[in-house]
Amino acid sequence: MKRRRNNGSSFVLLGIFAMIAGGVFYVYNSATFEKDAPKISMQSGGYWNLKNPLEIAINDASGLKSYKVTLKSSAEETVLYHEQFMVPKESVHVKVEPPKSAYVMKDKEIKIIVEALDASKWNFFKGNSVVAEAKYIIDKKRPQLNIVSNSYKIGRGGAALVIFKAEDENLKEFYVETNFGKKFLAQPFYKEGYFISLIAWPITEENFKATVVAKDHAQNVSQAYVPFFLQNKIYNVSNIKISNDFLKGKIADLAEEFDETQGISVPIEQFKMINETVRIKNEKLIHEVTSKVPTEMISDFAITEMYPLINGAVVAQFGDHRIYSYEEKVVSEAYHMGIDLASNAMSEIKTQNGGEVVYAAYNGLYGNMPIIHHGLGLYTLYGHCSTLNVNIGDTVQPGMSIANTGKSGYAMGDHLHFGVLIQGIEVRPAEWMDRSWMKLNITDVINSAKEIMNKG
Repeated sequence: MKRRRNNGSSFVLLGIFAMIAGGVFYVYNSATFEKDAPKISMQSGGYWNLKNPLEIAINDASGLKSYKVTLKSSAEETVLYHEQFMVPKESVHVKVEPPKSAYVMKDKEIKIIVEALDASKWNFFKGNSVVAEAKYIIDKKRPQLNIVSNSYKIGRGGAALVIFKAEDENLKEFYVETNFGKKFLAQPFYKEGYFISLIAWPITEENFKATVVAKDHAQNVSQAYVPFFLQNKIYNVSNIKISNDFLKGKIADLAEEFDETQGISVPIEQFKMINETVRIKNEKLIHEVTSKVPTEMISDFAITEMYPLINGAVVAQFGDHRIYSYEEKVVSEAYHMGIDLASNAMSEIKTQNGGEVVYAAYNGLYGNMPIIHHGLGLYTLYGHCSTLNVNIGDTVQPGMSIANTGKSGYAMGDHLHFGVLIQGIEVRPAEWMDRSWMKLNITDVINSAKEIMNKG
């Protein structure tokens, strides 16, 4: 009989232990007793202009029970937000606006403290808590910004120059913003606090507006409109009829070369793929290569007029809007973004300005193509070459032979496709081949700016 009682007691004890183990397992694994503290996401210090709100996000799996945001200065602590929730929230997004007293405080540095408590039953039903803080430098002043000198006018498809002064102890970025979304970067120029930028008006844009923008680390912004006289230059429109001979000849040859045309057997569809998809791919490479601007300070920008092909005759103009039709139907279009120069077959191509070779290889429709950077985001491009005499990374001197003309790529005969680009935007080569234009719009602007800077 004693043995039976002992067995019964053992079963009871085992049951109690099982219940305790089950309870412990439940507590450790139940969402109600989750052990993770709330997660606070906020800018980990930096600058604050007391205008733009600070963004704070608080998240917790079991739900937030309360949170508090405090601004601490050298003189006082101010509670900006304090909320308690009857129904726990999984996430809270707070836009911290400064109190009115912050605008007159003299502190250059403050601290934001965020406290949060979740609705978990962990920690003897007290929940999980967390405190996060970040220091901010107070900067309410906008950068000082003024335009020193700029080109008088700019034409559609053309270029211009602007020199400006931007000062701020916390200056972060500066650029020339346009109405079509392009931001032209500026390079430090001549003296500390001054900057220079070439800008361009794409031929595909009907209007043009340029504004110099300067921002500091606290997101204070200054803007200055650049007063250009606008010339809405009209470019030629060419209606080109595609012949079957052209499709069976040049297009058939190109179709064998490009991956994009593999599997396409209809000649006119091959043409459309080459003229549109392949062209976009080739031009994307060009724009990427020519979008870079140096960051070191320069004291001058000396450039001479460009004649890359001696005795070269112009056989196609820049900006020509080519509309292609086949069997009386418009099938495609494209813009000619350079000028075509023709001379003797395989003529020497020489650059009148020194620079760095940033590309020298085959590029689809453009064939063998070197690109040279002359500084300040100004690039020249030489397409359809038969041979290349330079490599990427080479430094070229004025008068150096860089390539020979040819008919590689999408070319019907031996010629040079000469392009000029400013920060990835094609511009009229004719301007850079005109000594008077360059003096008026580049050299005189720089000299005028230097006179003003030297007086200051």
